[in-house]
Amino acid sequence: MMRSLLLVFLFFMSLSLVAQTNTYDLTVKVNGIKNKKGMVEFGLFRDPEYFAQVGKTYRMMRVKVDASEESVTFHNLPKGKYAVCIYLDENNNDQCDKNFFGIPTEKFAFSNNVRPMLSIPSFESCSIYLNENKSIVIRADY
Repeated sequence: MMRSLLLVFLFFMSLSLVAQTNTYDLTVKVNGIKNKKGMVEFGLFRDPEYFAQVGKTYRMMRVKVDASEESVTFHNLPKGKYAVCIYLDENNNDQCDKNFFGIPTEKFAFSNNVRPMLSIPSFESCSIYLNENKSIVIRADY
């Protein structure tokens, strides 16, 4: 009986260890921040269909801007493709402000340092394949 309980316990412990090794951390650093006021919002997207859509992030983090570089780490992410969209919320109103034409008036940037001209870039162009712990840098230059 005791031996059976020990085997069951060891089985579940091994499942727990396997589950832990199948998740990864993604550290996202933004550098080149010139205007040190407000918050930087880091939106992590996993589904291409919802990429860069407000309220459709897989995970989101906000940090107060105190320096020309800020970073966050998204923990325990399953293996797969992700893309990051960041913006500087200068007035701290929890939204990326836009003008009459829908063009953001607050600074923004994407993973892989994709710089869109007239529309939001594709998920594919911004995607990162996560199969190990990774760190990426996004140049803000604002």
